[in-house]
Amino acid sequence: MSFLLSRREFAGVAAAAMAAPSLAADKPKKLVLIAGTPSHGPGMHEFNAGVQILAKCLKNYPGVELSVNLSGWPRDESVFDGAAGILIYADGGGGHPAVQKDRLAFLGVLMKKGVGLMCAHYGVEVLKDKGGKEFQDWIGGYYEHEFSCNPLWKPEFKEFPKHPIANGVKPFATEDEWYFNMRFRPEMKGVTGILTATPTDKTRDGPYVYPRGPYKHIQEAKGRAEHMMWAVEREDGGRGVGFTGGHFHSNWKNDEYRKAVLNALVWICKLDVPKDGVESSVSDLDMKAFLDDKGKKK
Repeated sequence: MSFLLSRREFAGVAAAAMAAPSLAADKPKKLVLIAGTPSHGPGMHEFNAGVQILAKCLKNYPGVELSVNLSGWPRDESVFDGAAGILIYADGGGGHPAVQKDRLAFLGVLMKKGVGLMCAHYGVEVLKDKGGKEFQDWIGGYYEHEFSCNPLWKPEFKEFPKHPIANGVKPFATEDEWYFNMRFRPEMKGVTGILTATPTDKTRDGPYVYPRGPYKHIQEAKGRAEHMMWAVEREDGGRGVGFTGGHFHSNWKNDEYRKAVLNALVWICKLDVPKDGVESSVSDLDMKAFLDDKGKKK
């Protein structure tokens, strides 16, 4: 049995075939935002509020589909289906949501598929023997207890690399619990510093938030610049970002601080970052709208 197409029918089929890649390219990139459970006192570690502010800023961003997950790891892990990028903004260490149960293995499967991963603030800290190697692979480095440190200080970010995450970001300074001295990949292989500044000698001498320090190896590195935000492009095709700010909720009101994070979220999803960066605005009402009720906890 033969099946022949007319010239007009053939042209229609060819046109549809040529259009298919274009339609696929226009499919939105799914960004999964994960906020940790409430932590610390009011105005600090406001993971739910911070994630919702970022979601508001990206709500109408072209090519982004958002999945907003509050107060811990998603109960329904199907939210990760088709994900292009993941943000984890949560408490870390032994309580990090990614190191519970078999989640490192779960995330490992996604990473091998080229899914992007960004971790923010305490979310960059995992245990050396449970998540450390994975985080070096996935985002380029991690906070290691008593190797890294976490002072409250105000770095001045004056210069930026030629990297999409830095697009449109202007010099700024904000006081935060900016961690530094990360346990990066050996020789910083593939790691690009995005937000980099040199701590003062006083900052290196402490006190740190916990343990109070000072640590001899931190003091001995006086004068050395430190990376508080960094990025990697992985061999599996995925992208990773670490960001150590995010302690004080008030900093989301800073346009440059917020732009760097929004640029990074777009970048891990493999979308183009505008030359002037991702523009957004946050009102005083926005800053108060999503806060958790933490009572009188200090």
